Amino acid sequence: MDGTGPRTTGGGRAPLDLSVYLITDTGQCGAFGVPATVAAAVAAGVTVVQLRDPDADDADLVVLGRALVAELAGTGVPLLVNDRVHLVQAIGADGAHVGQGDADVLDARALLGPHAYLGLSVQTASHVQAATALPADALDYLGVGPVWPTGSKPDAAPASGLERLRELSAASPWPCVAIGGITVDRVPAVAATGAAGVAVISAICGQPDVGAAALALRAAWDGAVGSGAAEAGALGGHAVGGHAVGGGVVGAGAAGSGPDDAAAGPHAWAGVPTQRFVL
Repeated sequence: MDGTGPRTTGGGRAPLDLSVYLITDTGQCGAFGVPATVAAAVAAGVTVVQLRDPDADDADLVVLGRALVAELAGTGVPLLVNDRVHLVQAIGADGAHVGQGDADVLDARALLGPHAYLGLSVQTASHVQAATALPADALDYLGVGPVWPTGSKPDAAPASGLERLRELSAASPWPCVAIGGITVDRVPAVAATGAAGVAVISAICGQPDVGAAALALRAAWDGAVGSGAAEAGALGGHAVGGHAVGGGVVGAGAAGSGPDDAAAGPHAWAGVPTQRFVL
């Protein structure tokens, strides 16, 4: 941490559970479709869904977004819209995510109002430093990456690696979700950096069995987080839930969540937004 301390979520917004964060890709979902992909993934434990389709026009994105809102009804899993902040209300989504070249954060927050979620992509320490100059309640989380090279976003920044992820997660007053080239086998290494979750596209979208793919990611994350908690206990440390642990955490309705899962090692963001314990 940079000494400023973690920032609480503003506007009465409950903390997000970033454990397994799905970003949709219409092309990769193929004939199975985005709504069916989202439904299967959420049933298997995905905790946040971001609607992303840079090739769709606004009208088509609203139609698709409303279909996702219908699929997510009653699950407790929030829907965020990539880039197009102006469509959040028309879709009925829960918030938005913007990149460094997208809408200005303060303009996006003004358009969204105080109750919607807003995430920001960062790749460098200067990006994080600039974000910390914003009002405390402007953002809810940061997306850090790409950690590894990725083919899902042709215009993605160069891969920065795990050490950069560790550094930015430690410097950020918000929880950080890692993105870029993340596979099931890489989840434990991501969890060990102190990131609050993994964001994926191709690890779920277009997979032969979407539910099994999402379940494997969730099991890998929960297993890695649980291992951190066990280590903290052995060292006499304090472990706090890093994923869905009950009331007040948005995304906590997904499979596998509950009091027995409240184990996180360095992950203290979900449900306890004002503290963080690092081994």
